[in-house]
Amino acid sequence: MKVLVSDLLGQGGMDILRKEKNLQVDEKVGLKPEELKKIIGDYDAILIRSATKLTADIIEAGKKLRVIGRAGVGVDNVDLAAATKRGIIVMNTPEGNTISTAELSFSMLMALARNIPQADAHVKKGEWKRNKFQGSELNGKTLGIVGFGRIGREVAKRASAFNMKVMVFDPFISKESVKQYPVEFVDVPTLLKNADFITFHTPLTKETQNLLNRETFKLCKKGVRIVNCARGGIVDELALAEAIQSGQVAGAAFDVFVTEPPAADHPLLKLPQFICTPHLGAVTQEAQENVALEVAKQTIDALNDRAIRNAVNLPNLDPDTLKGLKPWLVLAEKIGMLYAQLFSGSFKKVEIRYGGDPTRFNVAPLTMAVVKGLLKPICGDSVNFINALAVAKERGISVAEIRSDENEGFVSSIDVEVVQGKETHRIMGTLFSNEPRIVRINEFMIDVVPEGWVLFVKNDDLPGVVGTIGTVLGKNGVNIAEMSLGRVGKGKKAYAMTAINTDSEVPAKVVALIKKNKLVLDVKVVKL
Repeated sequence: MKVLVSDLLGQGGMDILRKEKNLQVDEKVGLKPEELKKIIGDYDAILIRSATKLTADIIEAGKKLRVIGRAGVGVDNVDLAAATKRGIIVMNTPEGNTISTAELSFSMLMALARNIPQADAHVKKGEWKRNKFQGSELNGKTLGIVGFGRIGREVAKRASAFNMKVMVFDPFISKESVKQYPVEFVDVPTLLKNADFITFHTPLTKETQNLLNRETFKLCKKGVRIVNCARGGIVDELALAEAIQSGQVAGAAFDVFVTEPPAADHPLLKLPQFICTPHLGAVTQEAQENVALEVAKQTIDALNDRAIRNAVNLPNLDPDTLKGLKPWLVLAEKIGMLYAQLFSGSFKKVEIRYGGDPTRFNVAPLTMAVVKGLLKPICGDSVNFINALAVAKERGISVAEIRSDENEGFVSSIDVEVVQGKETHRIMGTLFSNEPRIVRINEFMIDVVPEGWVLFVKNDDLPGVVGTIGTVLGKNGVNIAEMSLGRVGKGKKAYAMTAINTDSEVPAKVVALIKKNKLVLDVKVVKL
């Protein structure tokens, strides 16, 4: 079997690969897309970091390709849909850079507190004005952590060692699962009002994009310091520049930007209170070596039909089983993704009921797919088919699967119920002609194609609402691809839910126009 390494992997990873007698390993770094496309057809596996871009046409040219190994977490440089369509396993290494990123975040926090980069540059210019760099102790200060996954928890450990009070916002974490950490769980306004330092450890999602903006900066304690080593876009960069200039924010330290590298005239780069690094979160000798060793071992195991670890797109199934289960896998993950976008907030219990055709198989991969979909908006690329249940357990979420003959009119179905506090929400799906459909959302019976952008509108069931929605969308250039409507109740207690597949995302301003209708109760835009 032939393995292509197209980015610098490191000697340790290469040594592991080359020790395998049944592998021919070629290291060809810096290939242009057309060069890679020309040779990839000869290889069973390709190992990459972030430089190589595996587009749909390159993946299609890999006729023998079985495994794509990513040394690192993010897989946005791989066309996952194209790989999944071909049955190619895409694996990443989500845990290799946890300590590295946590340590960088805390280093940034300390550099901010004591003005270290600015003082260093000052001395190197031949100056010695000590009072110019009066800093702040960490002892006794409050650190706000947004996102309490593996990295956030490691930062909290270090903050506690410095006698900092730690406040955490993470609506998807069960407090019982992290009770060993000396932290206080709070909402966003409370965190912003009390934190002397704020650090982010969450994926970039619709909910976290521009979480700190012109309005939320006003809620912050005057003189707050901001650290972002997670994802560019969580903090509105222009609003941050304004907040620093006004004195609302004392300083900020970023390892990530919306556009990397940032433009030379970026307003933040002109501010002495702002320090930055070129996306160094995983750039330590140990982290680079860890992910290289891990991806090499994972690739060897996958090619030799042994255990598959950290698969982003497919569970470990034999080809015949995968063929029969694949449309159900797609549906299962889409149900999870839809739930996570329709119903915000933490949840503690997931119950998945399988009926009909799915029960012919081992339903464990389907359960993994549902949970992966539920956690994807929360955890980003760090959650995959293999670790989804472990991540759920880590967050205090219980998962139960039930085989049932009661399918409410459908021969075969996947029915997911999620307990959120005192509320329970339900989404059911099935296959029509082997294509996934969402057929129930809570009490509403509906028929939704779970693909692309979907607009959901809940309203009082009175005349004129659907027409208004269509008019607003049409006037704003949003094309309707498909539409489905479900109704419950009668008379004045009747409600309707409309699901509209659109050819493009419905902009926020258009959503606001729809919400102006007094009969409209809720509007959500989801991406599936």
